[in-house]
Amino acid sequence: MVKHLHFASRSRPFLKWAGGKTQLLAQFSKRLPLELNNGEITHYVEPFVGGGAVFFYLNERYHFSHCAIFDINEELILSYRVIKKSIKKLIDALESLESEYLLRDDENRKLFYYDVRDKFNRKKPNLNHKKYNTAWIERAAQTIFLNHTCYNGLFRVNMKGEFNVPFGRYKNPQIFNKDNLNDVAKVLKKTTIVQGDFAESKKFVDHKTFVYIDPPYRPLNTTSSFTSYSRNGFSEEDQCRLADFFKDLDKTGAKIMLSNSDPRNENPDDSFFDELYSDFTIEHVPATRSINCNSLRRGKINELIITNYR
Repeated sequence: MVKHLHFASRSRPFLKWAGGKTQLLAQFSKRLPLELNNGEITHYVEPFVGGGAVFFYLNERYHFSHCAIFDINEELILSYRVIKKSIKKLIDALESLESEYLLRDDENRKLFYYDVRDKFNRKKPNLNHKKYNTAWIERAAQTIFLNHTCYNGLFRVNMKGEFNVPFGRYKNPQIFNKDNLNDVAKVLKKTTIVQGDFAESKKFVDHKTFVYIDPPYRPLNTTSSFTSYSRNGFSEEDQCRLADFFKDLDKTGAKIMLSNSDPRNENPDDSFFDELYSDFTIEHVPATRSINCNSLRRGKINELIITNYR
């Protein structure tokens, strides 16, 4: 039995996120390094945090003296930083948006949604994403609002970096969860939050670190690419660069887990990841893929879990 489960945080992802790992948490839990249970691991690093399902899950169950989360998506990282620094003001802004939205009928909710989306996109060119300022609070509130009222809860931007997801017709959407946001803020107090390339996370990794890597997945086919969560896609060259990064981290003595799509779902002879990670443990685990423009391709598939330990 794991003796040091502390349940100090009940935090959960505050955004819906394509590729979120909530459904795979049980599979990950079975494969966590033993050093997490005996307290030898004291740091946690996640180079592609996304919605943070694994980050929050582990922080509920284990005590880390420090965490570091990274993502290339500037709107996502802005929201994490606002929750960490200005949680009360963010909740006030969300309460205002929520009350304005829910008082309207269906048609006027739609108009309100597109008005918020238009303001969100218009202000982007003049927003300083590098230096924290009060405009970030409104920005984070709009991000959370749009995420919970848009179609399918999908964060997607076009080549200009504009949020372009249409309105979602939900009868009674929960725009935000105040208690959860406060719990998220507590976890983030001990967390370094960085907007940037995954390779920047290496400086936070040592032999007492657990690293979970969840990159934008290699598409299973030409119609299933969901890497447009930022203007920068994630190519096969990037996947190769990530494999080299994995090998570099392995030399630090850190424990590393990586997940990705299993190309053998489409082509039994596709050995792309087997070759990239041939020196490590590769497992094929069942999962459910719910986002695909072809409904026939949704459902049970295998995904990969790759670790540098057994």
